[in-house]
Amino acid sequence: MAKPLARYAALTGYIELSRSLALDPIQLMRSVNLDPAGLELQDRWVPAASVARLLELSAAASGRPDFALKLADRRRLSTLGPLSISLREEPDARSAVRLLIRFQHMFNESLHIRLAERDGLSTIRIHVDTGEPMPVRQSVELAVTATYQLLGHVLGDRWHPASVCFEHPRPADDSTHRRTFGVPLSFDAEYSGIVTYTSDLDEPNRLSDPVLRSYARQFLDTVATPEEPTTTTRVRELVELLLPTGRCTIDQVARSIGVDRRTVHRHLAKSGLTFTAVLDETRAELANRMVTGRRYSFTEISEMLAFSTPSSFSRWFHQQFGMSPREWRKQATR
Repeated sequence: MAKPLARYAALTGYIELSRSLALDPIQLMRSVNLDPAGLELQDRWVPAASVARLLELSAAASGRPDFALKLADRRRLSTLGPLSISLREEPDARSAVRLLIRFQHMFNESLHIRLAERDGLSTIRIHVDTGEPMPVRQSVELAVTATYQLLGHVLGDRWHPASVCFEHPRPADDSTHRRTFGVPLSFDAEYSGIVTYTSDLDEPNRLSDPVLRSYARQFLDTVATPEEPTTTTRVRELVELLLPTGRCTIDQVARSIGVDRRTVHRHLAKSGLTFTAVLDETRAELANRMVTGRRYSFTEISEMLAFSTPSSFSRWFHQQFGMSPREWRKQATR
């Protein structure tokens, strides 16, 4: 499987920030096999793992756990390239978030954003998967902050989300986090992302010009291939939701979507998939995420992923990733 890529635009402002913290950005970039001259070409694609590794090294070398937040301060909406033009013209916050999700593959293939709405609250979950066992704390914080800033651009000062969550532990000094977000923070959480009131997503985009909206969409369609939400996408989301409950069957998924199981099979077959394949792929993605983190023990993970015993989970994991869960976690947190 090809490793995910990211645009050099993800490192906008990196040189300036590093120098302000007495770092040598050129040496650091070369240490992870990134070409410093490439920053001139913001649309150039590079391994997402190299970008993540650079951010972790820079945070460690500077002694600033808030490195990614500082970097996010130097970003602009235009950092998203052609996508920023359409985002600026979306009629409301919900459509802006959905557009971001639909075209997220345009700027970072390791970034996975999902929107869930329930009981008056909307959760924007953000996950980074570089395809390697490695720390991604800085990458996650950069992505969460960038998404928070995007909603701030759209809604203005009137927007106050319910909370901002991170899967990783709270830093010893969280003053930058509190200043950046200004809302309740949750660390060691079940997921990383933003929880906001659903009514906020219906608020109009203060930047939008209805006359320009159609032109912006036409322009975006000429430079990108969208990833439309499909039945397959919905099946993946439901599998991820139901797997930890022990109720992840094709019948349950079909009922949740509002179709019968044959319809689910038919839609998956159009994409060359089976329900078992989607289940295995989602289980592998969740295993990667949970083992990389420290929130759950291996026994808890095996139960949440519906394995009969921890040993069967360990054998399956080794077959999937080429090493034991313990070795993977050790390497990811080294």
